[in-house]
Amino acid sequence: MRIIDLSLPIDEQAFEVHKVEIERTSHKAGVEKFNRVLMGKTLLGLIKYALGMRIVKKEDLPDEEFLSLEVVHSPVHIGTHLDYSFHYGSKTENRPSKTAEEIPLEYCYQDGVKLDLTHKKPAEVITAADIGAALKKINYQLKPLDIVLLQTGADKLFGGPKYFSDYPGVDISAIDYLLDKGIKIFGTDTMGIDRPYRFMLKEFLEKKDAKYLYPSHFYGRQREFIHIERLANLEKIPATGFKINCFPVKIKNTGAAWARVVAILD
Repeated sequence: MRIIDLSLPIDEQAFEVHKVEIERTSHKAGVEKFNRVLMGKTLLGLIKYALGMRIVKKEDLPDEEFLSLEVVHSPVHIGTHLDYSFHYGSKTENRPSKTAEEIPLEYCYQDGVKLDLTHKKPAEVITAADIGAALKKINYQLKPLDIVLLQTGADKLFGGPKYFSDYPGVDISAIDYLLDKGIKIFGTDTMGIDRPYRFMLKEFLEKKDAKYLYPSHFYGRQREFIHIERLANLEKIPATGFKINCFPVKIKNTGAAWARVVAILD
């Protein structure tokens, strides 16, 4: 069995639109933070701490090291993640939208299918015709619950500004095609399923028509679907013959959740 990592990290050093911060407490500094937090729970403790008293000293610890601690401040849309209907709007199919912890887990471990769409350009969208042609090329017919991965190659731009500006979007016709085949989850190696901001905003400002803003995301209000954003390394897997594991982290009341997405090959 081989396991191929298809995920991107949460990385505070990478270029991001939203702020990402990871507070890192080292092994050496950990004991001081431990004392500060524990003694800071009472006024008397704070006073004793300020006077130099410590409950645990570094000399009390093996190698004079405590435990490391990292605190991550990040939107749930940074790193590889699954979007569910609450992200798209308050209602989906005329009922309250569902949050990420409600994603059915049985959808998240299924046969995977990779479609090569690396010929699509940033200003373009992946259409139903593109999906059909890619399936014909690999001689595969979709079955319900397959997890379909759309390979554009945009993951190679991760870490810089072009990751947010040079990738194709996913057309509503492609979403309909997949949903009509019984697909519950599809994913892409781009940062989003709609075209980059520079194209959407330009057309919106020129034509003053809201249909140019996030059409694929907003379509999730009409038809329920789950999609994965920020996949990576799709060139490392075959078109078929593998399982996808994309279980989301259980976070309460969010429209998306991080996932360590992997392909499992026999």
